Amino acid sequence: MSTDLRVLIVDDDFHVARLHAAYVDSVAGFLALSPAGTTAQALQSVHSLRPDLVLLDVYLPDGSGLDLLGQLDVDAMMLTAASDAVSIRTATRRGALAYLLKPFTAEALAQQLRAYARYRRILDRQQAVDQDTIEKARRALFAGEVSTSGKPRTATESAVLESLEPGEQYSAAEVAERVGVSRATAQRYLSSLADDGAVEIQLRYGTTGRPEHRYGVPGRR
Repeated sequence: MSTDLRVLIVDDDFHVARLHAAYVDSVAGFLALSPAGTTAQALQSVHSLRPDLVLLDVYLPDGSGLDLLGQLDVDAMMLTAASDAVSIRTATRRGALAYLLKPFTAEALAQQLRAYARYRRILDRQQAVDQDTIEKARRALFAGEVSTSGKPRTATESAVLESLEPGEQYSAAEVAERVGVSRATAQRYLSSLADDGAVEIQLRYGTTGRPEHRYGVPGRR
């Protein structure tokens, strides 16, 4: 079964929506759903498709994406040309997790999506969290933020990170063998490094069974 995070794009420009969908599909662990072009279609799609994340434009033919944002009970980010301070403050006040101005590159959106994935991993691990975990999750939402804990790396953590050669992806078992630790230990350190943004997680799908997590250095494929 796929564990991809499902993303709904809401944009009235069909060509832009398809381009952004291609950007989303290029990021490991994310799957773009069929885009919606109006607020009415977006509400219907959220109800029927249950996306994990909505990427929302401000300017829609039947209303404002900012008004729609306040109605959505789902994580959302703004992808829009609206650059005025009022729109940005309104989006933040109504719960937007990020605000990305058009036009943007595929890598800019990819960084924001990877930040969102880190945020989800941090909070999805346990039912109750402490204040440090909350702050770590909030910091993770900022694309490009790395080593958010501010703590020096241990010798084992450094060894795990250094075992990942640029341009390559490895399983936890392969990293464990390269470093000389147990698979469980390698998995624990890899997860911590992924939360800090130092390591990127990708999924490799086989013919049967669950997808395998692969680990590599971000942006060096």
